[in-house]
Amino acid sequence: MSQQKRNDKADFDVIVVGAGFAGLYQLHQLRKRGYSVRVVEAGNDIGGIWYWNCYPGARVDTTGSIYQYSAPELWKDWDYSEKYPQWDEVRRYFEYVDSKWDLRKDCQFGTRVTGATFDEEGNVWDVDTSDGKSTSCRWLILCTGFAAKPNIPEIPGLKNFKGEAHHTGLWPQNGLDLRGKRVGVIGTGASAVQVIQEASKEAAHLVVFQRTPNLTIPMRQEKLSKEDNQVLKETYPESFNRRQETFAGFDFDFLPKGALEVSDRERSDTYERLWQAGGFTWWLGTFNDVLFNKEANDTQYAYWRDQTRKRIKDPILQEKLAPMVAPHPFGVKRPCLEQWYYECFNQDNVELVDVSKTPIELVTENGVVAGGSEYKLDVLVLATGFDAVSGGLTSIEVVGTDGRTLRERWANGISSHLGMTVDNFPNMLFLYGPQSPSGFCNGPTCAELQGDWAVRFIEDMDKNGTRRVEPTPEAMAAWRENAISIINATLFPLAKSWYMGANIPGKPIEILPYPGGLPDYLRRANEVAANGYTGFVQAV
Repeated sequence: MSQQKRNDKADFDVIVVGAGFAGLYQLHQLRKRGYSVRVVEAGNDIGGIWYWNCYPGARVDTTGSIYQYSAPELWKDWDYSEKYPQWDEVRRYFEYVDSKWDLRKDCQFGTRVTGATFDEEGNVWDVDTSDGKSTSCRWLILCTGFAAKPNIPEIPGLKNFKGEAHHTGLWPQNGLDLRGKRVGVIGTGASAVQVIQEASKEAAHLVVFQRTPNLTIPMRQEKLSKEDNQVLKETYPESFNRRQETFAGFDFDFLPKGALEVSDRERSDTYERLWQAGGFTWWLGTFNDVLFNKEANDTQYAYWRDQTRKRIKDPILQEKLAPMVAPHPFGVKRPCLEQWYYECFNQDNVELVDVSKTPIELVTENGVVAGGSEYKLDVLVLATGFDAVSGGLTSIEVVGTDGRTLRERWANGISSHLGMTVDNFPNMLFLYGPQSPSGFCNGPTCAELQGDWAVRFIEDMDKNGTRRVEPTPEAMAAWRENAISIINATLFPLAKSWYMGANIPGKPIEILPYPGGLPDYLRRANEVAANGYTGFVQAV
């Protein structure tokens, strides 16, 4: 760490780490209020995860109408061409936002924040970056996103592979031609489903290495004309206003009744309606007991299974992709959206390898060995997920005033107040991170609603003359226990998911996003603010 500064004069009022939806919103809002702000971004442009997401088939799994900022000056003249936009169109959206908000001028690209230390005499953060420089700020805001740290498993021989091998989160920016290639995909999560769909059309042979079947949902993709967009925009104000009232920050919510409270006919008709609507309404617009009651959950899984098996010709593959008995309760692993995923496995050029029965043993120069058989490959796609929610934060050497890094503090479990602050890390906030709505919430919604709270917090501290603020251990313990008590009343602990940190060896098993829903989260956070920021120690 460079020589620490010993006064209140900082290079910037605020340094924001990350130029995605949350970081750019902080830049825009704080700059409007007169703060000097610098955004530091590891990618070479704005867009956050949409700078990195450029693998074949990468697209938003939220409808574009709600996957954008709510400011009318942005949406009134912006049209997405598809209901679920592809990655390159999302990039064009960020280009458009920059043309309106002039964001790039205050961003430093191609630079990673490597560490930060708080100077207790000057009450400033000294922030070190990969270019060898150190910059100081009064406020440090970490907007690293929930999928900032790709998980590359330690497979023996992986470095020996002579073909092209890429994690979906680190895909070549210039793309990769899969035509006529032998392609292997390890994993069946969201990015895998999207890659598999595209590769099935181009690859000479595609091998999918599946551990757990993905209980994925029909996307119901549509092209959108100018006229279609104009019709959608008639309800934009209402949709954006409703976000704060729904569990996941969308413009729809769970039904006000349970699957076990209605007749068999009503239940079946409701599932059919949700199924035809597609998208996350099947997950987050369903009966309100499905994520709490195993018997209710079984009814929804049975409907999903029966509809899905109709699309798979081979009975053996039916059981591998949509088993008669659910591999875990439906919806407690994050579902993803598909267009022709199951039809891929009816093709002669697509092969499924069940690594729960024939595990991957090693990677050779020429391919992957699983169950004693070698699968020859030209391209290996690592769709192996992320050290989600907390990984982007703990990968930075942020050192607290007690000498411990954030990674060390959270080694045995996450603790925070409001999912935004940690004791011994004064004047620091993190957004869309652990114990906030994050992975349970629409990204742009959380960027704005949680982001507004953070901006108000900083403004109020400065108005009060507060030079240093951090939460109390008691407030953090209460916030943690509340999250645990909520999740233990659900079915989520029954699955090994990244929601619970189970996909990363050695990571504590615990709920990472705040599970009480966005309205409950906002209510609690706003009560803290209204009561003079209870649970915080303020020093003037």
